Amino acid sequence: MRAGIIGTGGMADALGTQWVRAGHEVLIGGRDEGRAAALAARMGAAGHGTPRAAAQFGDAVLLALPYAAGAAVVGELRAALTGRVLIDCSNPVGPGFTLLTEGGPSAARRLADAAPGARVVKAFNLCHQDVWRMDPPVFGGRPLAVPVCGDDQGAVDVVRELVKDAGCTPFAAGGLERAGLVEATAALLIGLWVEQEVDAQAIAPPLAYAAGAPQGGSVTSP
Repeated sequence: MRAGIIGTGGMADALGTQWVRAGHEVLIGGRDEGRAAALAARMGAAGHGTPRAAAQFGDAVLLALPYAAGAAVVGELRAALTGRVLIDCSNPVGPGFTLLTEGGPSAARRLADAAPGARVVKAFNLCHQDVWRMDPPVFGGRPLAVPVCGDDQGAVDVVRELVKDAGCTPFAAGGLERAGLVEATAALLIGLWVEQEVDAQAIAPPLAYAAGAPQGGSVTSP
């Protein structure tokens, strides 16, 4: 697969490196072409260029930019992104770990509005860049799960394959209208991890207990 990456930061590096390892052709696009060239050389990418070059190169395009910059950049590239699978990994999280999009469209929906011809999919936003560098991200014998949201099934299938190629398990999380829930989950988890330094995985019981104690089981009070 040909994958364009817009951005030269940690997420571009981490995911791009995984995809190069998996045999995909990756092109790094950045406004600072020197940084794009250095990153492409370090990961063994197929090439580098401008954000527009990355958008035109990829069957799938990862937008690895801060939330505040995303919609404006995508709007500038809307023609180049027509028909492309556009992956949004941003987190609209502000001071105090607040959700910046509360009461309005999700970050992913804003990208879809900025480039109506793009096939936007939300994924890869729940973990720090260093987790995506792990080869593979497996914890306690269980591969990391990645929720994937999108309205175009073909685009979702493409992203599911890229999730697997990063050593993870894709979870179908619904249409793009569900992206806001995934972004809100990120705001909650980041706040718990950073502010309180708690193991946020502990807030959810195992699947067998999701609807209550299993038949014949018991719930033990602390």
